[in-house]
Amino acid sequence: MKKLFVLLFLVLLAGCKETKKENSEIELSEKEVFKNDNLSKEYMDKGMDYALSTKAVLGKNLMGTIQKNGTLAALQFCNIRAYSLTDSMATVHQATIKRVSDKPRNIINMANEEELGYIDTYKKTVSEGKDVTPIVVQKNDKVNFYYPIITNAMCLQCHGKPDKEIKPEILAALKELYPKDMAQGYDVGQVRGVWSISFKKK
Repeated sequence: MKKLFVLLFLVLLAGCKETKKENSEIELSEKEVFKNDNLSKEYMDKGMDYALSTKAVLGKNLMGTIQKNGTLAALQFCNIRAYSLTDSMATVHQATIKRVSDKPRNIINMANEEELGYIDTYKKTVSEGKDVTPIVVQKNDKVNFYYPIITNAMCLQCHGKPDKEIKPEILAALKELYPKDMAQGYDVGQVRGVWSISFKKK
């Protein structure tokens, strides 16, 4: 009977030690999550900086062209200079910067499978009236950052409905410059694609 009691005591003691170990692992896990969240926040801020600074450069040049020479000239600008400006900002930030869509104007801007999933996520978020936030994915030594491109009134001059927001002369130019254009028919406040940005981890 005494041996049985000792054996039972040892089993209970082992159980207590295991519980303490599990609790310790949970606490460590929570600290690691907090640490990762801080790092993700840093990567999120960096990705937003890259996206917004590139958007500012493109927007400044686009608006300047529209004001000086009109929408048709701005369309030519997008066709010729938008990619080189984006690439120059990618060089400045030492990152890969893309604007991709499920309905691209130029086929080289077609989103891949992963990016299509994030576009669908953002479309659902916007349709439900929720605030959009960046998506940050860490893979090996890379950080992938995603943020939606949402249409405004100015966008509809080239991305709205044909013969309504898109004037006939613009529509004709689009057909000539982008024979496989899918980036039409949008309303204000819709997700047209995402910024897809990747850069090295710290």
